[in-house]
Amino acid sequence: MDIPFLNDVEIIFGLAVVVLLICHKLRVPTVVGFLVTGVVVGPHALGLVKAVHEVEMIAEVGVVLLLFTIGLEFSLERLLRIKRAVLGGGSLQVAVTSAITAIVAMQFGLTAGQAIFAGFLVALSSTAIVLKLLQQGAQIDSPHGLMSLGILIFQDIIIVPMILLVPILAGTAGNLTTSLLVLLAKGGIIIVLVIVSARWIVPQLLYLIARTRNTEVFLLSVIVICLGIAWLTATAGLSLALGAFLAGLIISESEYSHQALGNLLPFRDVFTTFFFVSIGMLLDLGFLIEQPGRVLLITLAVLVAKTLIAGGVTVVLGFPFRTGILAGLALGQIGEFSFILSRSGVEYGLMNEAAYQLFLAVSVLTMAATPFIIMAAPRLADMVLRLPLPGRLVTGFAPLGHTDAPVKQKDHLVIIGFGINGRNLAKAARTAGIPYIIIETNPETVRTAKADGEPIFYGDATHQAVLEHAGIHQARIAVVAINDPTATRRITDAIRRLNTGICLIVRSRYIQEMKHLYELGADEVIPEEFETSVEIFTRVLTKYLVPREDIERLVSAIRADGYEMFRQISKTSISVSDLRLNLHDVKIQSLRLKADSPLVSMSIGQADLRRCFSVSIVAISKNGQILANPGADTVLQENDVLFVLGNPDNIAQLKGMMVYACPLGDRPKPGATS
Repeated sequence: MDIPFLNDVEIIFGLAVVVLLICHKLRVPTVVGFLVTGVVVGPHALGLVKAVHEVEMIAEVGVVLLLFTIGLEFSLERLLRIKRAVLGGGSLQVAVTSAITAIVAMQFGLTAGQAIFAGFLVALSSTAIVLKLLQQGAQIDSPHGLMSLGILIFQDIIIVPMILLVPILAGTAGNLTTSLLVLLAKGGIIIVLVIVSARWIVPQLLYLIARTRNTEVFLLSVIVICLGIAWLTATAGLSLALGAFLAGLIISESEYSHQALGNLLPFRDVFTTFFFVSIGMLLDLGFLIEQPGRVLLITLAVLVAKTLIAGGVTVVLGFPFRTGILAGLALGQIGEFSFILSRSGVEYGLMNEAAYQLFLAVSVLTMAATPFIIMAAPRLADMVLRLPLPGRLVTGFAPLGHTDAPVKQKDHLVIIGFGINGRNLAKAARTAGIPYIIIETNPETVRTAKADGEPIFYGDATHQAVLEHAGIHQARIAVVAINDPTATRRITDAIRRLNTGICLIVRSRYIQEMKHLYELGADEVIPEEFETSVEIFTRVLTKYLVPREDIERLVSAIRADGYEMFRQISKTSISVSDLRLNLHDVKIQSLRLKADSPLVSMSIGQADLRRCFSVSIVAISKNGQILANPGADTVLQENDVLFVLGNPDNIAQLKGMMVYACPLGDRPKPGATS
């Protein structure tokens, strides 16, 4: 039986594989490949796919799953960590972009409603593309990555009221006051639904389902919740996208969100493939060929305007100019949620066919250009910073309300970056009594840490003046612990030029970054990729009871060999016998001595556990202190924790002993000699 739609799906996936392989060779992001695939198979090019409507329907499922997974990953705790970027940066970016776009649109004859709607379309950026590129570049935790994430989160939220405002802008919602009241009422009902479902209904339901330990039932239940709430919101006159986001938000507050997300990610990726392909299919190449100048001019204007606005908002919030440039360039495109919004605009008459095609052409071009812009962003930022700009603009207008005097101390530690690594290092230095100073580019982090008494100040360490302010000339050690690879290289070079004798330790993400950092003057480069692998194999070998000195010798050899030995290590290079790897029947367990235990007040020699139970005491925890390899005269006391080595059955026999009775003979009395 011939199924035409199945043929279309095969064509889409088959061509997508070919295009993606070419994109991989050319180092072009996969999203661009999907867009190109859609353009090629679409009705305005080769016309290979006939079931355009069916593809659009599947693309709607992709949108639902995309919003659902965004809701799953969204949490109030995450929002609070970057609340300034979300609330301040996001609201400013959306408001300013919408206002400027609306003003320009009205100059070209659009009505107020159409102009505001155009502002909504332009204000949104692509969450899927930007976050994927930032994650690939290990920049998601950098200052510009966090700023971009905050603005994108706000955009993901603001799309909901934008969709609800479309009928009002179109003038089809009747009385404006009534429409606003209905909107508020629906919003109130939605909030109540989210709270009740998130706290009581869904967690209890998922708990009952999870108890079955049936993964198929769990997956189907999650999908039913997602589609069911999406259907309810659509029935209420709202949107599928809103319902999907709310469904994800509801499940995100339960302990089952990670499992649900893991189950759905493959489905989301497949269906969002249709979404991006469907966007490419909508692009009319004839329209683009007929008006190339107009389309390219508007595309360039959108990219430049959004970059300037997002970058300006970042600088206004106190971040350095370089961070503003990188964040602005990352958010210059029109996003996927604008396509959802545009369909509502067409439905309510806010856009005609010509305006819709112009919007599609501009949007697809901005999205296709984004990967290349983000890759070139560091070089573009460096070019701009070579211009004679005001110093205060370059370092950032941080609203900290204080002035720091230059550091006068000597032989101190300079910590650049106050993330997890920087915090742990500062804690260790404080404990050891080592003087230190911290440089951080996040104004909110600086404000909080300074209130906690940390010696921290705001500044971009890529600039010489900031490093000199931290006393880099007199410092003994500098540690670069930030998440921006490009900035890390610039800081390393600047520190080495300012102080040739300083010990410079640099944190990197990947091993391949090490060579370049050493060439720039780093004394030690610590790649997280390697250190994670060291921690993993250390714990594995420890579980196999490999002696600690053998493990430490192996780690030292790897590090001394410049991290290259790890890739070439021989299976026989470790001096550990196969016998140790076969000790799967030997365990180390901890046992706490109760007050009525016969062992209390006995010495280890008197207890003679090795003879009676074939187990050995390898360590004792007394009052929180660990006594390793205790001697025979060590007296056992109530609440001591014994770490015993032996066969599990023998340990169980000892653990279950209620009245001490040595199976090999009479026991000496407490206090007697053995």
